[in-house]
Amino acid sequence: MSLTLDDVHKVARLARLAVSAEEAQLAQSQLTNIFGLIAEMQAVDTQGVAPMSHAQDVTQRLREDKITETNQRELLLSLAPQVEKGLYLVPQVIE
Repeated sequence: MSLTLDDVHKVARLARLAVSAEEAQLAQSQLTNIFGLIAEMQAVDTQGVAPMSHAQDVTQRLREDKITETNQRELLLSLAPQVEKGLYLVPQVIE
């Protein structure tokens, strides 16, 4: 797929970008190259290739899911300037 300069200017206008004539020509050639690469990748025969989530067959080591911290809720609430029913009270910001 090849883009025209009008296409590049239209995309720039939609993106609210100010693009000079030189920048538009550069963007046109770069985008045309990108679209060419995409077309090459789409032409590859992937029939029979299973989708992968990673290029290597790796698994993540998992640790045992257990509580390692002590409950400090009451201590932390006692440090707050204002608390009500176990919740921190803060000044109203939005009216």
